[in-house]
Formats: sequence, structure tokens, C-alpha cells
Amino acid sequence: MKPFESTENYLECILMLGEKKPCVHSVDVAHQLGVSKPTVSVTMKRLREQGYLTVSADGCLELTGAGQEIAARIYERHKVLAQMFMSLGVSEETAFQDACLVEHDLSDETFACIKAHALQSGIGSEEE
Repeated sequence: MKPFESTENYLECILMLGEKKPCVHSVDVAHQLGVSKPTVSVTMKRLREQGYLTVSADGCLELTGAGQEIAARIYERHKVLAQMFMSLGVSEETAFQDACLVEHDLSDETFACIKAHALQSGIGSEEE
């Protein structure tokens, strides 16, 4: 079963924040997503129960293998789509906003074709 879009957004957010800092806390997620700390707390509890993350004794959010897999898939889509949109002349800010809207609903087949086209066209890199 495909995770809900909100689940994907939270997991992607934790992954992105984790690239910038060694320990991601719930308050970091709340700030990044523009939601309240109580909302994040409820969501973190649900994500723990679903096996997508753990919380260390010092409050660091850590993605499990399953959580990492979902977050990485969505983040890759986000980056590739934003790069494609920018290559078409879309501003960086709009490209990243639109990529966030599209990344969840695009089929695997369509994304694979977009990614292959981007790589063939020299847009982005193999790691994206």
C-alpha cells in the first residue's frame, strides 16, 4: 500500500534536514513544514508505529530502512523534477514548489522516463 502524501512529506523533510544537520528534532520538522509542534508530535508517533522512524534518547529523529527508502524515493523525484522544470525556464522557487506537488502522484513509469530523458539531456546527474 502506498503511503499517504503527508507521510511522504514528513519522511522527505527528515531526510533533507538530516543532510544539513547531524540531529533532526521534531521542532526542526515543524519549522520546515510550517506546522505546529503538537501536529508534528502526533505525526511522529504515527510514523514510529508504522515503523518508518525511531527517536533516540536525545530526541533525534532517525529514519528506519523503510522510512529511508520512501524518503529517498520522494526526494529523488523532487530533485529530478525541479531540475527538469528549471531546464524549461521555470524559476528555481516555482520549480521546487511544483516538483513538490507532482512528486507524489506521478507514476513510476512516467518518472522513470522523465529521469532517463533528464540524464540523456545532461540535466542533473546519476545521483539525483
